[in-house]
Amino acid sequence: MTATQAAAATTQAAKVRKKAKKQVSEGVAHIRASFNNTIVTITDAQGNTISWSSAASCGYRGSRKSTPYAAGEAATKVATDVVENYGMKAVHVCVKGPGPGRESAIRSLHAAGLKILSITDNTGIPFNGCRPSKRRRV
Repeated sequence: MTATQAAAATTQAAKVRKKAKKQVSEGVAHIRASFNNTIVTITDAQGNTISWSSAASCGYRGSRKSTPYAAGEAATKVATDVVENYGMKAVHVCVKGPGPGRESAIRSLHAAGLKILSITDNTGIPFNGCRPSKRRRV
């Protein structure tokens, strides 16, 4: 490769631009609240993932992952990311699972500046499937 070819290659590499992030004004926030962790995913209307976060990805490990505080922090992180980078203003919320972080995640989405249009509960109900684990006596 000659010097002119190398110079041409570097100028072409410099011309490549970043892909502009699309503006999404309304989306869907999926909150998966299990007993061990809470995962918050925000998608557009077609279901394409825009941003996600979880209590574990926020740095919580062990029993601290399953706290409402960790779920709220995960929801705040994903909501601020979506509001700043994509200009999102409103979300429909779909909650799934029996975990302790359900309500705090919804409250954190609202506190971060997202308008909540609707809340749907998609928690699975067994048609007499597996036997549930015994109740904890604390």
